[in-house]
Amino acid sequence: MAQRKASVNRSTKETTISVSVNLDGQGNTSIKTGINFVDHLITSFGKHGMMDLKVNAKSNDGIEHHLIEDTAITIGQAIDKALGSRKGITRFSYASVPMDESLAEASIDLVKRPFSKLTLSIKRSKIENVSKEDLEHFFQSLLQNLNSCIHLTVKYGDNDHHKVESAIKSLAVAFRSASSYDKKQKGIPSTKGSM
Repeated sequence: MAQRKASVNRSTKETTISVSVNLDGQGNTSIKTGINFVDHLITSFGKHGMMDLKVNAKSNDGIEHHLIEDTAITIGQAIDKALGSRKGITRFSYASVPMDESLAEASIDLVKRPFSKLTLSIKRSKIENVSKEDLEHFFQSLLQNLNSCIHLTVKYGDNDHHKVESAIKSLAVAFRSASSYDKKQKGIPSTKGSM
């Protein structure tokens, strides 16, 4: 089967973003947004999703919110594009990932019907100098642009950093499984014959 690769560029007055992804990669990442914690989260997403992911993001207006939002949008769009028709994939998956005292769960249906339910349970106003609302918006923008049905929930935890990390890792692991090829699946994994 052909490797599932895609590149997306997004350029506005606010940001300039380029993303390339290979869903059948080895988890190699090169992430440059200028925001260390966001880089760390995206790196974890690529590594644990076993996708090669390259992200270069630059702010044109100096507003961090725009950079975080546009980066997540572009990553989601690139992955959606790389999935193509989604023929032969497993489609459904679930992952529960602990990080110390925190536990997060992700449930995914890679149908082309976007819906997301996000519960991060962040208490602090900032984590590693990134605002709570920007972190929540990063996840929301990523989930919406994956063009799939995803429920991502932090079940419990005390440390907000751990909560967010367990969330991105559970999303990555569930996505890796759902996007993998199913040897029994000969066509589109739907009774409709279309995703």
